[in-house]
Amino acid sequence: MLVPARYEMKKLKESTKMYSSIERDDVYKLALLNFVNTEYGIDAVYMTAAKRGFYGETWKLSARDEDFFLKIVYCDEHKSIYEQSFPITEHLNDHGIDFISKIVKTKYGELSTQFDGATVGVFNWIEGENTESDKTKPFEYQMLAKIYKVSYNDIVIPKEDFTKTCSDEFFHLWRKHNNKQTLSLLEKNRKKLEHRAKRLNKFSKICRKDFTGFVITHGDAGGNFLMGNGKNYIVDWDGATLAPPERDAWVMCGFDWARELFNKVLQDNGIAYSLRSERLAYYCYRFFFFYLNSFLYADSEVGIIKEDMEEYIDGWIENSITWADAL
Repeated sequence: MLVPARYEMKKLKESTKMYSSIERDDVYKLALLNFVNTEYGIDAVYMTAAKRGFYGETWKLSARDEDFFLKIVYCDEHKSIYEQSFPITEHLNDHGIDFISKIVKTKYGELSTQFDGATVGVFNWIEGENTESDKTKPFEYQMLAKIYKVSYNDIVIPKEDFTKTCSDEFFHLWRKHNNKQTLSLLEKNRKKLEHRAKRLNKFSKICRKDFTGFVITHGDAGGNFLMGNGKNYIVDWDGATLAPPERDAWVMCGFDWARELFNKVLQDNGIAYSLRSERLAYYCYRFFFFYLNSFLYADSEVGIIKEDMEEYIDGWIENSITWADAL
């Protein structure tokens, strides 16, 4: 039986107060619009808030003849990640990948720029909605397979190291956190959180014995899968990393049909690789802590709702964790 899908940051985006939901007054918006027009020479006449994004403020810029997507990142935790994604996106564009956003360069030929201490990127506007479901997985996997076939030897890209850094970071954030409701929730789940940290450590040690089979991965393809104008897209390549395909496949690892489909798509595209259970398990626990850390950072900077974090711990990710716990 197939069940409705809720994957990765999509749930976090829907449930928490995002960086992109910070209210901006007309003075700020006019200053940003004038800055972009000057830097990019695109003559946008107005801008409206866009729905996409968690770490960045996102805007739709409307010029007379076309629209643009603007993402501006203030969050120090994410700014460097965002900045290093631009050359990777351009690399994919240059290698014929036409189902991702295309970067609009500044009039000085730069891939991004700075405004008010934040990093600014402008892209072509893609008209579409995230309609991710079990039925969209074949399209998503086919698109990822095309990405996996793109060479990466001539670009600088972060590389997977299979460490347990995410769980170490979580316990560090926990120790210095000061929201009493959040602290109470974490203490209530201490046994579960410590168990998952131990499991991450176990699979980290196993995976660090082998660093072969790496490709360019997205990390949250399903949460950024758009359908519009009769075409499918995968956007937001901030987290692009040289890693095994399991980094994209783990979120559906609890379903036999999904693992089989992913392997079939790889084979059909001439990619000599099959998903490995220890790597899938590693990413189940690794991403659990990655998103939990995102909650804690957001809680410190913009505030979240306790019930949202509680739902996350026992929510959509549980299916994958249950599968990994059985290994």
